[in-house]
Amino acid sequence: MERIKGLVPAVFTPLKANGDLETGRIKSISDFLIDEKVSAFYVCGSTGEGPLLTTSERQQVTEAYIDAAGRVDVIVQVGHNSIREAVALARHAAGAGAAAISAIPPSYFALTSLTILIDCMAEIAAAAPELPFYYYHVPAITRVDFDMVEFLQQGQEKIANLRGIKYTKPTVFEMQACLDLDERFEILFGSDEMMLSALAAGAQGAVGSTFNFAAPLYNSIISAFEARDLDKARSLQYRAVQMVRVFYKYGGQPAIKATMKLIGMDCGPNRLPHKTL
Repeated sequence: MERIKGLVPAVFTPLKANGDLETGRIKSISDFLIDEKVSAFYVCGSTGEGPLLTTSERQQVTEAYIDAAGRVDVIVQVGHNSIREAVALARHAAGAGAAAISAIPPSYFALTSLTILIDCMAEIAAAAPELPFYYYHVPAITRVDFDMVEFLQQGQEKIANLRGIKYTKPTVFEMQACLDLDERFEILFGSDEMMLSALAAGAQGAVGSTFNFAAPLYNSIISAFEARDLDKARSLQYRAVQMVRVFYKYGGQPAIKATMKLIGMDCGPNRLPHKTL
């Protein structure tokens, strides 16, 4: 897979009113996003409620997005509290045609050292050695928050296919330190409301939930930044900030998923413990 540049929507998992999967909607969602000029899809992450799905459901969603994507790459989030389940998901993603895999860390039992985190990720990544592997760093949810520069430095010794990090933390200085460590690594920024700051620090790719319906806004931010029109870029970024503040006010992911219905791309309800809006 080539280096990722531009927008990667963390796609939703469509559900029926009773909470069952509705994979039949995935083709239209995929076509809509591709027309919005996104670069890839990130499947079964936080936005896609991956941790709330069964292993079988995650496999079905993975297959449906890979079948529908066609023109863009699909990155599959395979992390699980059971490393063996994560390994099975990684193998399945590779067999289904994913372009890359990613994983959140197990978080029910506390990870007591960076070495243990690396060992967990190494076992998962080794299940699909032919695919690039991105560690999914989202400490606000997992409560796993080790130094990511040290993760890359030490992790590359045990994770042969380590490509980089999906960095969902608003600490831009650490993200920049990761970028500057080695040009081999890709750091995909995951805080939509701070994308301009990430671009200024050197980020080239971003994974975000609001890209599902606001890709034109974020593509305009990128274009203005690349044209060195910083006043325009800041103004556009502030629009994104205002939007994200509203979503935070109404529960985050459920509000973002509800917005899809407003644009004619109904993805259905949320799974508990999320509250459907």
